[in-house]
Amino acid sequence: MDCLFCRIVAGEIPARTFYEDDRVLAFHDTGPQAPVHFLVIPRRHIASLDQLTEDDRDLAGHILYTAQRLATEQGCEAGFRLVMNCKELGGQTVHHIHMHVLGQRQLHWPPG
Repeated sequence: MDCLFCRIVAGEIPARTFYEDDRVLAFHDTGPQAPVHFLVIPRRHIASLDQLTEDDRDLAGHILYTAQRLATEQGCEAGFRLVMNCKELGGQTVHHIHMHVLGQRQLHWPPG
């Protein structure tokens, strides 16, 4: 298993995990871009957003719902940003879908 996030899910690589359930895991980003910056990942490996199928609709919704709930719990009531990158041109560097949650600072547009 050479997927970084699969190894985190398996407990082979430590992470600052603060939430988990039977479908997702949330942990703080190692290179935070905001005072609050964490990732929500599915436990099941899906390499890229464009590989989601109709069968993954509930999982995708669960990732989104979990991200917004945890953002509020982490003190982002004034607002936050959710980011999912897809493939190389979209900025994806780890090939396991994941949602970045950033908050507690003013975020500008365009992002970069």
